[in-house]
Amino acid sequence: MLRNRLFTALILGITATVGNAFAQGGGTVSVKPSVITGEVASVDATKIVVTSAKGPVEAVLNEKTSYKRVSPDRISDPTAATPAALTDISVGDKLMVTGILSSDGKTIPAKSVYLMTKADISKKNAKEAEEWRLRGIAGKVLTVNEQTNQINVEVRSLTGATTNVTLTPARGAIFKRYAPDSIRFDEALSSSLSEVRAGDMIRAKGDKSSDGTAITADEVVTGSFQTIAGTVKSIDEAKNEVVIKNLQTGKDVTVVVTDISVLKKFPADVAERMAGAQASGWGGGGLRPLGNNGNGAPGNGAPGNGASGNGAPGNGAPGNGAPGNGAPGNGQRVFMMGGGRPGSGGGGSIDDMVERFPNIKVADLKAGDIIALSSSKGTATDRIKAIKLLAGVEPFLRMAQAQGGRNGGGRNGVDGSFSIPGLDGIGFP
Repeated sequence: MLRNRLFTALILGITATVGNAFAQGGGTVSVKPSVITGEVASVDATKIVVTSAKGPVEAVLNEKTSYKRVSPDRISDPTAATPAALTDISVGDKLMVTGILSSDGKTIPAKSVYLMTKADISKKNAKEAEEWRLRGIAGKVLTVNEQTNQINVEVRSLTGATTNVTLTPARGAIFKRYAPDSIRFDEALSSSLSEVRAGDMIRAKGDKSSDGTAITADEVVTGSFQTIAGTVKSIDEAKNEVVIKNLQTGKDVTVVVTDISVLKKFPADVAERMAGAQASGWGGGGLRPLGNNGNGAPGNGAPGNGASGNGAPGNGAPGNGAPGNGAPGNGQRVFMMGGGRPGSGGGGSIDDMVERFPNIKVADLKAGDIIALSSSKGTATDRIKAIKLLAGVEPFLRMAQAQGGRNGGGRNGVDGSFSIPGLDGIGFP
């Protein structure tokens, strides 16, 4: 998440000067100062409870405690922090507290308190997400040419239509690579062009050509993922594990669900329409919202023309069409097919759409269900960790089976070329 990356940068900037802050008049520091970071759990006139990575820490306040507010836009420059007050701090804000931590690690007399508010982080997050929406692409790496310093990327729309984009890194471009079993951008590791491989999923942000077939990227993030579909054989709620029969290999696979796994279920009508669009090669565009719970009248606005799936890590690109004029209903937002070219979608991208799908738990699955999931590519094939798991995907597998049968596909007609929105390259945040 953005707020974690921001505070990592703040730590690097401030810890470099903490020692000097404790060394009065340039003297030596006899006791090593501590830096505690985390989210505000509670605050009153005498203390602030900070939820740190190692548990709650009580920052004890006194009349000498100084307060400074850090702007997310100037996170790497602690000297740009502005004066603040205790009254500026609220539950949920991010804090960094300097002081001498107690031996039990539970209290710290606060010398300095650096504050980043939820509101400031939210504004920064929205600004960055918009930047990725407007200037980003997402897809699958087809080829990498280190001699020409270029990457050929396949970008896929909601309906399965593809566009090849030539990516050229700008001078000083930042490369990141997702950590194993993670699609969290704040956990991505520093990388380089030499680590990018054909078949990787990729997101990039930069200056795009007018026809969308080229991009000069200033930021690139890649990862090596696989998509697996299977029939649920057994469920172990206590261990948060599901055993499936892999439809591509016929072998059993144990799927481990962790606390960072995302579990969603496709609404049946949405899955049927999208699978039908893929099967027919339909070029009528993406999905647009009907309103909440489908009770509002369909909107009358023109469909958007934005390319789907081009958002920042965790965000997709919305279309550019005018919003519909239908009255909203109540409850969960649902989608209908809209007109326009492939990839259009006034209701948002694949990421936006899947985010609105119902959350599920391992306990909601049952034997016989067909699920699909994404995981990091690794050496183990019989036991994998789920990054994202989707239920309700039967229509997509039926479509792939039918096409596989017509084209001489693999086992059970599912040859590994099936595309399930939210799990292929576009769907990774």
